[in-house]
Amino acid sequence: MNPLNFLLLLILGQCVYYATSLECYVCDSQEDNSEKCVKTIQTCNYGEDVCLTEIRWGSTPYWQQGALKQYYISKRCATKDKCERYRSSNMGSCTHIWYEDWKCSECCKGDRCNYYIISAGSVLSRTTLLITFASYILSKLVL
Repeated sequence: MNPLNFLLLLILGQCVYYATSLECYVCDSQEDNSEKCVKTIQTCNYGEDVCLTEIRWGSTPYWQQGALKQYYISKRCATKDKCERYRSSNMGSCTHIWYEDWKCSECCKGDRCNYYIISAGSVLSRTTLLITFASYILSKLVL
């Protein structure tokens, strides 16, 4: 094979790899969803087809009596199977009770889909409330 053709084939292969690779935001045990968690992007490895986000609520790593609780956010690339297993294992502790330690995780598919922590459930409920309110106001104006 001609060296030039080989080089072109190699470059084409890399272009296809990067064009089809997933990108996720990545961070580990950050205290909020800013800076590193929304500015660090990783191209996922072959086979990693989802982005995994985990949020924990608990005491600081070096616990002491009266220690305040805080959020810890982690984001990374994962396979769909690994993410679903991880998510299932966290379901029992995903309580959102402020005085208990808890952990929740979410899987999403699509480039940089894990910008926000955990799914947009709260955004959807606010949107639904806004649409309901707007419909109510419009119905009163029409009548």
